[in-house]
Formats: sequence, structure tokens, C-alpha cells
Amino acid sequence: MSVTIKSIGSCIPSMRFSNEELAARVDTTDEWIRSHTGIGARHYAAEGQQTSDLALVAARNALAKAGMEANDVDIIVLASATPDYFGFPSTACIVQDKLGAQNAAAFDVNAGCTGFIYGLDVAASMLHTNGRKRALVIGAETLSRIVDWEDRSTCVLFGDGAGAAVLEWDDKAGDRGVLHSWLRARGSGASSLLLRTPKRDSAFLRDEDYHRPAKLEMDGKNVYIFAVKAITDVIETLLKESGLDINDFRWIVPHQANLRIVQAAAKRFGLPDDRFYMNIEEYANTSAASIPIALDELDGKGLLKRGDLIMMMGFGAGLTYGGTIVRW
Repeated sequence: MSVTIKSIGSCIPSMRFSNEELAARVDTTDEWIRSHTGIGARHYAAEGQQTSDLALVAARNALAKAGMEANDVDIIVLASATPDYFGFPSTACIVQDKLGAQNAAAFDVNAGCTGFIYGLDVAASMLHTNGRKRALVIGAETLSRIVDWEDRSTCVLFGDGAGAAVLEWDDKAGDRGVLHSWLRARGSGASSLLLRTPKRDSAFLRDEDYHRPAKLEMDGKNVYIFAVKAITDVIETLLKESGLDINDFRWIVPHQANLRIVQAAAKRFGLPDDRFYMNIEEYANTSAASIPIALDELDGKGLLKRGDLIMMMGFGAGLTYGGTIVRW
């Protein structure tokens, strides 16, 4: 008996911007972006599209693949750093209404780029209690709405998109399903990656500007150092706690933050680069959406086989990090 990933779906916005197109607006070059990150393009949500709209498409795609209806869902966990509303209501509740999932509880998880990993663990832990059998775990982002377009070192890194997984408690799954998870946080690094907004500890002042747009800020050097160590810590811990060997895994699916970070990790463990599934060249960093988008692409290409061992890992704002082992 275990919680299995029944299906995966995604939503990629149709508005695509190549490095060359972005370089016409921002002081950068295709060569610089590729050499530092491995990114070649990114997709942006269209005018009027919100995070919940992308999440809805991904959720519908995942449910259709699973042969399920919206009312079959008991829980919706949505991970996002760019919700429709900052604070409340949760974007998960908006998706629940748009989807027509009348029987589902719904809430958001805010764990930055580790959001989908956190969401999987939360949803899996809640299934098989109080009669719950099925969950939707969604990662969805519209990062193009919060990047600082005057900061050429960060605005080129991010894209929009959504991915969703249908989880199901299965009495006959055998050794398949979500096998092991490990989550951690390093709050001391919170200021290394944040969304700058007006201070919340300031008293109201009649002439104060409370309408400044929120902007993403990142200390690239600190985040890079953290991410390389986070990947190493996640892999080593998951292997130690699960008793598995690194060569048992068919795929390692990391958060798509930076190709150079992943290559450094592959070298550390003596693995070929192609053991890590990467699609950052086309989609850039889509934060909480990056892992489910990659999983859906793997599945769509026929590269996921029943019984395959997969390791997924995330690292990002918080600072947060963690990983999950799944037997497909």
C-alpha cells in the first residue's frame, strides 16, 4: 500500500522569448545567458492570464490522463511563489472553484522552488486519513510579473508555467509510489532570495507610497553556493536513509535553476550529465513548476517506465531544500 503518482500534466504559455529577443530589451547576450545558466528561451503568461489559469490547465491535463473527474479529488495542494493574490485567498481555492472540485480541501504551500517537493510530501502524508484517496499537487508560476527588468543578472533567468500531479492511495501498488522524502530549510539565508515589498512593520503614513511593485531580489553568488551544497546534501541523505545506490535510479529530476549547478553535482557523484533530466534550455527557471513540467515532458517522450526509480529534488527561496524518491 502506498501513494502513487497516477499521472502528470503541464501548461506551457504560448508566448516564447528567446535569448536573442530578450537581449533586444535587456543589456545582455545569448552567449552570456547560455554560458552562465544553460538557458536558451523562456515562456511568459499572456495578458490576463494568472497563475491559477496556468494551474487549471495543468490540473485538467493531469486528471484527463488519470481518467478522473474533478469531484474525485479530495485535496488540492498548490505550490507557488507568485499566487494570484499575495496573502489571501489561496490560489488553490481559486483553482478548486475553476476546476469544479467540490469535494476537495485546498491550500497553498510557499516553499519557493522547493514548493512541489514540499507539496508532494504534505499531500502524501494526508492521504488515507479521513477517507482521503486522491490529491492534486500543483506547481504554478507567473514569475515574469515579479522580476526586476532593470536587473539583467536575474530577469533573464525566469519563466512562467505550471505542472500538476495526481496522487492516489493505492492498496495494490506493491513497491511503487512515493517511497521516501526529506525536507529541510535554512532560514538564515532568507535575505538571499526574496520578493521585495513595502515593509509590513511601518505605521500608516498619509504620504507614504504603499503601491510600489513587488520585485524579485537575489544574491546570485550566495544562492549558487547554497544550491550546489543543497543538491549534494539531498542526494547523500536520500541514499543513506533509503538504503539505495545512486546507480539504482533511472532519472534524477532536479529543480531547473541552473545547468552549471546540476553539472557540478553530476561531477561530484561521478554521474553522466544525461542521468539528470534537464529542460532549462527551453523553459528557464519556473520555480515550483519546474519539476512537474520536467516529469510531464519525460512522460510525454515515453522515458518513464513502470518500476523506474526517480529522485526529485528542489532548492530555493526560504531558503528551502529537499527531495523525494518515487518508484514509477
